[in-house]
Amino acid sequence: MTVKIVTDSVADLPPDVVEELGITVIPILVRFGEKVYRDGIDLTAEQFYQKLKESKLLPGTSVPSPGTVAGAYDKLAEDTNEILAITLSSRLSGTYVVAKQSVGLMEKKCRVAVIDSEWATMAEGFIVMKAAKAAQSGASLDEVIAITRKTIPRVDFLCTFDTLEYLRRGGRIGKAQTFLGSVLKVNPLITLRDGVVEPAGKVFFRTKAIERLRSFAMSYSHIEDMAVEDTACPGEAETLVKQLSAKLPRERIYRSKMTPAIGTHTGPGLLLVAILGDKITSP
Repeated sequence: MTVKIVTDSVADLPPDVVEELGITVIPILVRFGEKVYRDGIDLTAEQFYQKLKESKLLPGTSVPSPGTVAGAYDKLAEDTNEILAITLSSRLSGTYVVAKQSVGLMEKKCRVAVIDSEWATMAEGFIVMKAAKAAQSGASLDEVIAITRKTIPRVDFLCTFDTLEYLRRGGRIGKAQTFLGSVLKVNPLITLRDGVVEPAGKVFFRTKAIERLRSFAMSYSHIEDMAVEDTACPGEAETLVKQLSAKLPRERIYRSKMTPAIGTHTGPGLLLVAILGDKITSP
């Protein structure tokens, strides 16, 4: 039986990729006041960013219930005896803990492994895609786990913000809190290291920040997958895609708007490049 792959909506996987690779995506919950939406199902990215602009309420997120996750496992167990769940960083969310707890709530017998990707956005998504491709090729659960673990250190992302206020309010700002309190208007650059938000530099002009994203991509000797994502700044994202097409054919660059679960903690104005590949090494 084919190993089934499960992940969360923060992986930002395009719908056609989810369908093609047979990936099960469990949505994070997004809250506006008392109204709760399933990320990407009840609330699209476009609807979310419009609502964010118009609403006086600040959104929040919560993890799916163990019962919901266990139900997803049980459904997959009807067609397989091996499942691998890959979650966003456990240092950013309780999703990993819930994914593990849910195994004990299953009604069907099935071997389920859970891996903390240590990432989010399409960096997490590329790890999930790699695992799903291995599963489709007939790899066993142990083989898929090994491939997943080897892929985790090969992904990275760099992004720039208009403001870190949303990250601060959501308690996910990590080491990037060093950017707060500056009297100057800066465009911070951040990434994740060991699953935690970490500063990656700052510049004083948005154009310079976008140039840093381009340089980040150009530092790779080999790129397997690349994504350009944004939260309500599509024009800048498209310009960046055009620039990066010199490194990788445009049709191979995934282009997406950040899922509402991510936008809740970043706000508008986020621009991100995620890559699976190998960097240029010094001789």
